[in-house]
Amino acid sequence: MRYSKPALQIPEQIRLLQSRGLLIDDFVKAESYLSHISYYRLRAYTYPFQDNTDSSHPFHPGVTFDDVLNVYRFDRKLRILVFDAIERIEIALRTQIIYHCSLVHGSHFYQRGALYRNRQNFIKDLKTADKEAKRSTEVFIKHYKSKYSHPKRPPAWMVLEILPFGTLSKLFENLRISPEKKTIAAHFGLNIFVLESWMHTLNHVRNICAHHSRLWNRTLTQIPKLPKNPSFTWVRHAIIFPDRIYATLCCIQYLLNTVSPSHTFHIRLKGLLQEYANTDLVSMGFPPDWDTEPFWK
Repeated sequence: MRYSKPALQIPEQIRLLQSRGLLIDDFVKAESYLSHISYYRLRAYTYPFQDNTDSSHPFHPGVTFDDVLNVYRFDRKLRILVFDAIERIEIALRTQIIYHCSLVHGSHFYQRGALYRNRQNFIKDLKTADKEAKRSTEVFIKHYKSKYSHPKRPPAWMVLEILPFGTLSKLFENLRISPEKKTIAAHFGLNIFVLESWMHTLNHVRNICAHHSRLWNRTLTQIPKLPKNPSFTWVRHAIIFPDRIYATLCCIQYLLNTVSPSHTFHIRLKGLLQEYANTDLVSMGFPPDWDTEPFWK
């Protein structure tokens, strides 16, 4: 099937939305928003308000442009909240991996192939590390290159700080099971396999946030494994939809309790959901009475 939809000017975009039943009482306001938030980006937030079994995608009766904007605003604030939390967790993960592996295996452990399970993946990650070090503008990388001729590669505490989080999560997963790997996982109150899974999920969600993509009701493709015997307080209610953001929010809350015990993530999350009280929590995977759990206190 050949794609034949033409580009539309903003007034035409507004009329198309109106023809589908969206109530727009301020044409100028709608023009302003669509001048700065593309129609196609905003379109992702109209779906919950439409009958998508109908090829014309009519809006449910009474839906306004502000209803759509509110979901967009909520999602934006949710991404900012989640991104801030993942930043702290990511830094803590880097720190623990660098610290324990360097103490046991030396300053350049990341280039020792014998420590890894899959040689092909090891070579791929090492190439990424070399590429990142080569193009890095960090002062500590430049200083190492200008002062030291051997080893050619900088030490782990430099290189692993500039690795993309996705590469770091793959590197950690590829490390052979060892006492230090168990120690790293135990620091976060998890076993190795659950921590590996969570790192992949957090990287996936981090990238969604970094690229300003829709998060709130998204079906995630990197699903976190749920801990069977967690070391610390975990949710009591079963997580029915681990591919929805609620499961990841639980992972974030759990890790922050170790990384930053005085954090306010749960308070800010509740505040955001109260600010946007009409948010469809079911689409996010939230169970009923989720906020009564001791875990979220």
